[in-house]
Amino acid sequence: MVFTERKNKLINEITKRINSFNFKEQRVFYLSFLIIFVILSTIFADKIGFEITINKILNSILNNFGFLYLLIVLIISMFCLFLCFSKYGQIRLGDDDSRPEYSNVSWFSMLFSAGMGVGLVFFGVAEPLSHYVNPPFKIVGGSKEAIAFAFKTSFFHWGIHPWGIYSFLALTMAYFQFRKKEKGLLSSIFSPLLKNFKYKEIIKNVIDIIAILATITGVATTLGLGALQINSGLNFLFQIPENLTSQVIIILVVTVIFIYSAIGDLSKGIKTLSNLNVFLALALLLAVIVIGPTISIFNVFVENLGDYLSNFLKISLRTNSFGDKTWMSSWTIFYWSSWVAWTPFVGTFIARISKGRTIKEFIIGVILLPSLVSFIWFSAFGTLGINLGMEIGREAIKSAETALFIVFNHYNYGSLMSILSIFLLGSFFVTSADSATYVLGMMSSNGELNPPKTKKIIWGLAQSFLAIALIFAGGLNMLKTASIVIAFPLLLLFPIMIVSLVLALKKDPITRKKEFIEKKIGSLSIEELDELMNVKTD
Repeated sequence: MVFTERKNKLINEITKRINSFNFKEQRVFYLSFLIIFVILSTIFADKIGFEITINKILNSILNNFGFLYLLIVLIISMFCLFLCFSKYGQIRLGDDDSRPEYSNVSWFSMLFSAGMGVGLVFFGVAEPLSHYVNPPFKIVGGSKEAIAFAFKTSFFHWGIHPWGIYSFLALTMAYFQFRKKEKGLLSSIFSPLLKNFKYKEIIKNVIDIIAILATITGVATTLGLGALQINSGLNFLFQIPENLTSQVIIILVVTVIFIYSAIGDLSKGIKTLSNLNVFLALALLLAVIVIGPTISIFNVFVENLGDYLSNFLKISLRTNSFGDKTWMSSWTIFYWSSWVAWTPFVGTFIARISKGRTIKEFIIGVILLPSLVSFIWFSAFGTLGINLGMEIGREAIKSAETALFIVFNHYNYGSLMSILSIFLLGSFFVTSADSATYVLGMMSSNGELNPPKTKKIIWGLAQSFLAIALIFAGGLNMLKTASIVIAFPLLLLFPIMIVSLVLALKKDPITRKKEFIEKKIGSLSIEELDELMNVKTD
């Protein structure tokens, strides 16, 4: 009798859960997870064939559509700067009476950590040195022209353009999410254009799945690169073996930390880690400025900032039309495609933490300030490397993972700075994965601001296992390539997003109110205007 009651109770519970399950609402989650599983299975079943196919697609994109990346990214950056100083600048990302949820310091720390933290540490020395030693366009390596090119190009690759990409998507998502009360999904941006379209739900689901795939592959790549550099640093300093076992242990340790943080309160976990990141980054930057060639660093910053700004449009649209495009594909186009691949994750996260800010405040905080920090960072770390000359430069760039540590080794307190760099890498590493886990949970939960812990755990484990699997298969570069290929459709969607945002901004109540006032004032005579200006109020 007891067994029968328990059996009936269990059956009723299962039936209840089945009835409550809504595949329509969960299909983005399950289809995304299925595609990731298929990709992994394909890699292990025929790694070589998959790699050949995906590389062909990548080369076709880079060679045939490189100009499109340059053009669209420039348009996006210019559009954001226009919004900042336009009549739309005072519109809030939320209700008119809403105010920011986080302080300026915490907000900036979180968006900066999510956007470029690991990349700055990884490339801070490696990129300027690479351009100094092996510059393109017939520039002589080691020359003054090579030095100028190295810094101008590093500013270009890590300044207004990449932050413009992040800012545009984040701004657009925040506007539709908090101002228009749409769901916190990439697909919500297209709501005004798909309003009366019969298959709008299917199209939105496809957009959200692409966003999830781009995010998980992009973050898995970062996890892999971060593990490789941390392992290289530990090997350089403490002779810890540089092998798969060490890299897997690093990823697993980081995974435990970021999942623990991700399932907690956003304002406590990610905010605390991000504040720690900024503190460590500032400490390392100040150490480099003080211990390195201080005066040269400031001279480099001032001179090359002017060079970058005066050549802004020229370098933004440089395609090397009749020359070898290898360098452009390997650096600029590759960077632009990488930033686009990261926009669903970074944009969604920045949008989530930016409620209540005005458009002007948002753009200054997401484009101008981070760009300035990047310029100072590359001036300091680049000067530190180039100051050592060609011979050490060649040695350092043999491996991007160890370039930073090799350069530090030639300065006082180099070991201490290397240890601090490893801690900073780990902190940025955790924050990026933490933010991505939260965003993936949000994307696969119909835009919920506080997604279920279960989904965050699943996505956290999925991106870590994906990174481990690809390192094990020797295909980290393949994963990077796959993330760019998957994200290419997003590039084509950006112009459509601009149209959608402009249409929404034109219909915004504040815009209409301003236009109404301007129209009324414009119809008044000089005498009426003068009378209006002299009206006294209590």
